[in-house]
Formats: sequence, structure tokens, C-alpha cells
Amino acid sequence: MKNKLFIKLNILSCLFISLFSISCSKKNEAVIVKHPVTLRLSDNHAKGYPTTMADEEFGRLVEQETEGRIKIEVRAGGALAENEGDAIEALKHGDLAFTRVSASSVSSYVSKINAIQFPYLYKSSDHMWKVLNGSIGQSILEEIEKSGSGLVGLCYYDAGSRNFYVTKPVNSVKDMKGLRIRVLNSPIMLDMCEALGAKGVTGLSMTQVRGAIERNEIDGAENNFPTYQSNGDYSIAPYFILDQHTRVPEILIASKKVLDRLDPADVEIIKRVAKQTQEYEIQKWHEREEYSERIAKENGCTVIKLSSDAYSDFQAAMTPVYEKHGSQYTSIINSIRSTN
Repeated sequence: MKNKLFIKLNILSCLFISLFSISCSKKNEAVIVKHPVTLRLSDNHAKGYPTTMADEEFGRLVEQETEGRIKIEVRAGGALAENEGDAIEALKHGDLAFTRVSASSVSSYVSKINAIQFPYLYKSSDHMWKVLNGSIGQSILEEIEKSGSGLVGLCYYDAGSRNFYVTKPVNSVKDMKGLRIRVLNSPIMLDMCEALGAKGVTGLSMTQVRGAIERNEIDGAENNFPTYQSNGDYSIAPYFILDQHTRVPEILIASKKVLDRLDPADVEIIKRVAKQTQEYEIQKWHEREEYSERIAKENGCTVIKLSSDAYSDFQAAMTPVYEKHGSQYTSIINSIRSTN
């Protein structure tokens, strides 16, 4: 009986406080008390990398546009999650607000993402951005939110093109024959190498590439210019083949559980300013690519740009890869190819 009475008194007390607060706020509407919410953003790239710089710009804009209601704490270098899979799981449970991941990491939730990663699909960087900022790319972001995964796609970031780098010059498809290339653990990447007459090798981290080349276990690898340069792989695999076989963008994603806790107007601000940071990140990426290429060349790297005929031969060699892995994405792939 005493417990019930105590609960009733508590309820009446809370009601009185609420009414008093409302009355006071009406009398003095000019006084606005802000209660900042701090949300965390995880990025496995190091501080100063193009994506982490864009993360910080995103945080700055969100705080500015929400007038300080929302602050975003950016933690780089995998400080909050060891890998992208762990970061995504944290988002799904609402333990983390945002993360930047490769589009590949989200493909298990939206299979259409696989269609934008096929080899020799894009004509150029500009072509890819027309696709991503057009109906194809934007529908993928919408599908992430509708997938029931608990994730919300905010915007794309640039990660450049992946290219082969090897111990000998490659100017044509026939020069690829017999080369052992470290690739991502992906059936498409393995089949891509096979179609070019090479052998894909998995199970090696990027930091293990140089040692594997020195031990003659592989003849090279494939990645973007910043990774090639920062790992120092130019010292052992000096031929960088600018074949641009794949362009896999990054995606900034949010936790639906976290966004659902916020004022809808602030969620709209978050979604809007995220898209504004895309151009910022693209510019920072281009600057980093140019820097990495210059450093690699100064240290003995030879960049080989394929002739248009050679590039066409590389593309033509992908027919069995598309037949094996692309049949369910034919309409999307055709739409990408026809995008001008």
C-alpha cells in the first residue's frame, strides 16, 4: 500500500514539475536551453586520409547546421571497430551512429551493389559519378534503408580505381599470362585474373604483399595509387598498369536506430549535409592520388597506360566473367554502360 502511494506521489510530482517547466518556458521563450547530443563515427582509414577528412567535414557541417544540437565525434584508424564488418554490426544495434565502409561491405544487404563493381565497367571516373549520382546509384542508397538491415545509406565517397602493379611491364592481355596477382577474396576478382590468363592469389593482407613478392610467391597485386604508394610496394613491383579494372566506391552509412532517436528535422539535416561532403571528398581524393603518383614515380615507378586497343582487349576478355556472375544484373549493367 505504501509503495502504491509512493508511486502516485512520484507521478504527481513529475506532473507538477512538467507543468511548471511549460509555464516558465512560455513566460520566457527567449531563453533556449540546448542539450548537445554527441554521436560517434568510425572509419578504419587513418586520420588525414580523404575519407576521414570528409568525415570531419561532415561532423563540422552537422554541428553548424543543427546549431550545436548534434556533435559528431570522428574516430579514425579503426579505433572504434577493428574492421568494416564490426562497424556495420555496431550500427545495426545502435551502438554506433555512423561509419564509412567500402560498398562491397554492404552488398550482402543490397545485392544490386554487386552490379556497380564489375571489372572494366566504367569508361572513366566521371562516368562512375554520373551513375552513382543518377537513378542507379541513388536507388541503391534508398534500398539500403529499405532492406531491413538497420542501415541508412547517406552518400558515396571516392576510392579511385584499382590497377595492377607487377614486377614486369604489361602492355597487353598476353603480357598477363602466368602472372600471380594478389587480389581481394572475391570470386569475381579471381575469375577476372583467370580470364586474363593470370592467377589470382588470396589470403594475403596488403601489408604482406611486398614480402610475398620478395619471396617470389607472387608477381604483383592490384589496388589504388595511395595504397600502392603508402605501402611502399613501388620498391619491389615498379610497373603500375593503369588499366582501371574496377572502381568500388565507399559509402557513408548511418544507424537507423540512432537516427530514429533524433528529431526528424535534424535527420533531414544529416542526410542533406552528408551529400554536400561528397564533392569535398572527391577533391581530397584527387589531391591524394596525384601526390601518391608523384612520390611513386620519384622512387622508380613506371606508370603504363594501356592503348585504347589494349584496353578493349582487356574488356573483351571479361565476357565469361559477366556471363558467370552478371546474368542477374544484366539490365543494371546495360544501364550503366549506356549512361553518358
